[in-house]
Amino acid sequence: MSDSMVVHHPERFCFTIDTDGIESILQYQLQGQQVDFTRTYVPSELRGKGLAEKLVRYGLAWARAEHLSISASCWYVAKFLTSV
Repeated sequence: MSDSMVVHHPERFCFTIDTDGIESILQYQLQGQQVDFTRTYVPSELRGKGLAEKLVRYGLAWARAEHLSISASCWYVAKFLTSV
């Protein structure tokens, strides 16, 4: 497995990790100063490697650094918001 680096794609409203040509993704919607994390997806062959957690932690750090109000329609992201 290649190095798992998170990349922010503001034009696509998402964060991704490319692993040997396979994309894991955290999607969001942005309205003013409000960000809603809407979907996290890791392909089945890459699950169990911590990629979703890495995406979420990166996305939340970005939102906090931007001083955005954070919400989560995605159940997986919501788990991180309630555990903080």
